[in-house]
Amino acid sequence: MDVVIVGAGPAGAALAHLLASRGIEVTLLERQLDFAREFRGEVLMPSGVEALEQVGLHDWREIPHCSPTSVEAFANGRSFFREDVDPALFEGRPPVAMSQPALLERLVADAGRFPVFHFERGATVRELIREGGRVVGVIARTREGERELRGRLVVGADGRSSVVRRESGLRPEREPQVMDVVWCKFPLPEAYGEAAPARAYLGRGHLLFAYRAPDDRLQVAWVIQKGTFGELRSRGVEEWTEAMAEHVSPDLSAHFRRHAKDVSKPFVLDAALDRVASWSAPGVLLLGDAAHTMSPVGGQGLNVALRDTLVAANHLVPAFAEGAGDAALDAAARRIEAERLSEIVPIQRMQAMPPRLLLNRAWWAEPARRLIPLLARSRFLRETGARGLARFVFGIGSVKLEV
Repeated sequence: MDVVIVGAGPAGAALAHLLASRGIEVTLLERQLDFAREFRGEVLMPSGVEALEQVGLHDWREIPHCSPTSVEAFANGRSFFREDVDPALFEGRPPVAMSQPALLERLVADAGRFPVFHFERGATVRELIREGGRVVGVIARTREGERELRGRLVVGADGRSSVVRRESGLRPEREPQVMDVVWCKFPLPEAYGEAAPARAYLGRGHLLFAYRAPDDRLQVAWVIQKGTFGELRSRGVEEWTEAMAEHVSPDLSAHFRRHAKDVSKPFVLDAALDRVASWSAPGVLLLGDAAHTMSPVGGQGLNVALRDTLVAANHLVPAFAEGAGDAALDAAARRIEAERLSEIVPIQRMQAMPPRLLLNRAWWAEPARRLIPLLARSRFLRETGARGLARFVFGIGSVKLEV
């Protein structure tokens, strides 16, 4: 076996697809039997859509998805910004909310066309196999019992709680976070019709996003101060729904209250922002959240994970094609990290900034937040903000598949 990939999330599934389509034998291991999760990032920015097309899914529009028709921002329940979404502004690739379970099923199904691709569902990696100071495979508990799966390279794409990261001794450096995210769904407001407005609500130490999800329900991301949801949840669904309703516009507030008992069971995402000091060790490479857990700010996790895989393929495919030795594979892994840091580091720095203002409860924070609608009227500041936003939307630098 050439490569064993642990974790069939976006990074793992996309890399397996790229490698197998180029004749590299790969085994992809997924702990779960299916891809249904309480939380999976589903927002694809133009940078992520472009990456998906480079992976080979040019017909991604067949996967359940929804594109926003407008973007509106509110401060303390009052609208201060609204724009219709013009696809031309996004170079023909407007942001989309895409069903991640459907996307992953499509990636592994397409990869299954190649005889060098092997996929194991329900395989939990317990430890790494080492020989001579080098990782040469994994020991996994599968539906058929415990197995050894060996490969010249083990890729850890198993998320923020990565077993591969832990077992290989690669430690993350964490940025303290001030927020958590309550992730839940409501019925779609009838007034939306065929429209798909994306809304952001700022106010009094709260931040809430609402948009039409691919399943035609209203996806809500309620950003709150870290550690504050547990006490509120203990009071019951009506009370925490009421807390959300107090921070949105009247139409959505009434909708939340009317459908308090129809809300899907909320999932609380413990927001994290970290990056391992080194993405690789002899025989090991980390990608996606395993290498760099992204904050929810800006919807970047899915997009940068897909871009990781393009860079990884650019370096790994030639190395395997040329019969590179272990030292050359390790050098390729180091080059992947070096190339990706030029995007990951500045995006993580930008992600750390907004919560410090928007969720701050210092005496000066609310007056500062009240300035946001006024500042939004400044053409200079809007243009400056647009340039910063473009780095989230289009990525930093060009990432092209070259193999």
